[in-house]
Amino acid sequence: MSVNNIISIKTKTSEVFVGDEVFSVLNEYLRPYRNKKIFVLVDENTLKHCVTELITQNEILHNAEILEIDSGEENKTLDVCYQLWKTLADYKADRHSLLINLGGGVITDMGGFIASTYKRGIDFINVPTTLLSQIDASVGGKTGVDFEGLKNIIGVFNEAKGVFIYPNFLKTLDKRQMLSGYAEALKHALIKDASYWKMLKKGMLSDDKNWVKLITSSIKIKNEIVLNDPLEMGERKLLNFGHTIGHAVESYSLENDKIPLCHGEAIAIGMICESYISNKQHELSDGNLATITSTIADFYKSYPLNESDFHMLIELMKNDKKNEKNEIIFTLLVDIGDATINQEVNVDLILESLNYYNSLIGDKVKN
Repeated sequence: MSVNNIISIKTKTSEVFVGDEVFSVLNEYLRPYRNKKIFVLVDENTLKHCVTELITQNEILHNAEILEIDSGEENKTLDVCYQLWKTLADYKADRHSLLINLGGGVITDMGGFIASTYKRGIDFINVPTTLLSQIDASVGGKTGVDFEGLKNIIGVFNEAKGVFIYPNFLKTLDKRQMLSGYAEALKHALIKDASYWKMLKKGMLSDDKNWVKLITSSIKIKNEIVLNDPLEMGERKLLNFGHTIGHAVESYSLENDKIPLCHGEAIAIGMICESYISNKQHELSDGNLATITSTIADFYKSYPLNESDFHMLIELMKNDKKNEKNEIIFTLLVDIGDATINQEVNVDLILESLNYYNSLIGDKVKN
């Protein structure tokens, strides 16, 4: 439904609003909290680029308390949660308070978890500011933090009271951050929508006129899946494509690189590897594997995987929360736009897929 140039998408218990005039709807959502304590969670980037616009366009937020954390996946920890819980308690936040999460996936994941657990749950609203958070973290109600180097291992399912997407915030991002979000869009297309894949292959980032179409297309795909399976007992596992290997690569990079990979960069690697596995173990054709590989490789810079560290990546995969009975479980492609869940893959084939990715880097160097 579109009202006043705002697109509204109903989720299981909430609603996502997208558009340049989205703050007019947010104002209505904030009225019940006019006399309550309101907090806005930001990092240094959204403090600099986004919070002023949010507050000036929503007069109810003029007296909101700003809570700032450092950006980056390395700060998505229980230690940071502790500091934020303590700050909320120091400010005497009560069960009627509101937390607004203004930022990317780290802010919305962790802010949602903090709100869901403080005093057994206070209301929260998400205002995602990165492409990744707008098309991925905006839907599904997953909140949480990393623990002992494992991605999103502690958390709860809990939807925001509302999600408000202001596409113009994307103008504050560099190309690397935009591409990080684009990886999730590619994933949505590969698992569910071949026509969307054709659009994405051509590139939808350079022209801001494409952004609303990109955001809403991905949200609708993810939302349809989540509505059918909110607690990830079946169909929602489709959204894990690229993430079994991708999360392992991301965790490895966080521990070992001075400048770690962005989430989407790691997922891009995961999608190439898992497409290879889909070709070898499942029904994905040679032609589709070649198309997926070349498309993703053209968008993302190479990241050589050190063969001596493959065992570390396998151990990280073994700790993936999706696994069952000590088997590493994957979502694999049947075709572009069609995927299947709960596929056991042996370690030898996983290692083969990592070598396949490395071989692409060699081809790039040769060319």
